Amino acid sequence: MTNLLYLFNPDQDLALASGEVNYMPPASARRMAEELALLPVWFADRPCSVLAPSAYNQSFLEEMLDLFPLSASLRTQAEDFSEVRSVVPWGWNPALRKRLLSLGVPDAALPSMEDIGRLRDLSHRLQAVQLLPGLQVDEVFCGESCYLTALSDCRAFVESLERCLLKAPLSGSGKGLNWCKGAFTPLIERWCARIIEQQGGVVGEPIYNKVEDFAMEFYSDGTGEVTFMGYSLFHTGKSGMYEGNRLFSNEAIWKQLSQYIPSKVLTDLENCLKYRLSALVGTVYKGYLGVDMMICRFPENEKPVFRIHPCVEINLRMNMGVVARFLYDRYVHSGSIGRFVIDYHPSEGEALQEHERMSATYPLKIREGRVYSGYLPLVLVHRRSCYRAWIWVTPDNI
Repeated sequence: MTNLLYLFNPDQDLALASGEVNYMPPASARRMAEELALLPVWFADRPCSVLAPSAYNQSFLEEMLDLFPLSASLRTQAEDFSEVRSVVPWGWNPALRKRLLSLGVPDAALPSMEDIGRLRDLSHRLQAVQLLPGLQVDEVFCGESCYLTALSDCRAFVESLERCLLKAPLSGSGKGLNWCKGAFTPLIERWCARIIEQQGGVVGEPIYNKVEDFAMEFYSDGTGEVTFMGYSLFHTGKSGMYEGNRLFSNEAIWKQLSQYIPSKVLTDLENCLKYRLSALVGTVYKGYLGVDMMICRFPENEKPVFRIHPCVEINLRMNMGVVARFLYDRYVHSGSIGRFVIDYHPSEGEALQEHERMSATYPLKIREGRVYSGYLPLVLVHRRSCYRAWIWVTPDNI
């Protein structure tokens, strides 16, 4: 058994916001973690074990190992963890540290509480608020973000705009958002008061006419160097919740964004972020991180003008954009494109029914060890499943 352990803890943002070592995630997050536990096998970059229930996951993993050169094996909570020397979770928080210690993972393999405290500070949305102005070097850029620490400031901000968005500073993946329409209602006031008390303030932003959601993904080696690993192109629902990624090559995403923004702007922004992120997190954080961005449309003399919002938020953890980047680069045929989706089905049997329908409608075709077309589930789907993770791929010439 390898001494490197990967695990999927989708409650990371909630747990980090809580800061409690005894934090208990809501039932939905616990279920998501259990049903999507095998997701790390698709982004693990070296031989490792993945923490997951074995009863139904082992057979699915063996099927995938027959199809793809995955480097992961399965490890259950009942096994010995004393030889684990390194852990790669979705993200670090105090409750996860306590849980891993209880499983027998040596203390030396885990970050200290002080380290996690520093990561919590750097994960705060205040970092994105402070980083944003330095990235807006000319009129090609847009974006406004302010940190509000008093209810009177929250009221003034909301009432100054026809529409705006308030964000809890420690939240992510479309959670912790409050959409406002010019009125500081009692419900919004109570929400702001609670967030200010718990997290110190609220982030306020105007709402833009967005045409693309995308991110630049990076890797921090923990010794001061941050490298660019690629683009991700994603989509969100009306409430801002993450819905999925498009599976395109880096070049294809770059070309799509270059229809709106000069390609040199993208290259310069990438280099600027490598420098600024190295200074901000380079020696404190080891792992993947992403900077979410938007292409926004502005009317100007009746002719649309497109600008780039260069820092909507910073995700100082593994994220779905990085997963999508790995999925395309490792497992999708170079002549194909597709979608990567995490979806939820509340009724028992509904996820399995949709899985079976897609399997029959879009049969999986593999060429040269990569998905050429069809539907591929990334985790096992069974009768009681509520969550699915899957990709759908089609040849690029269709």
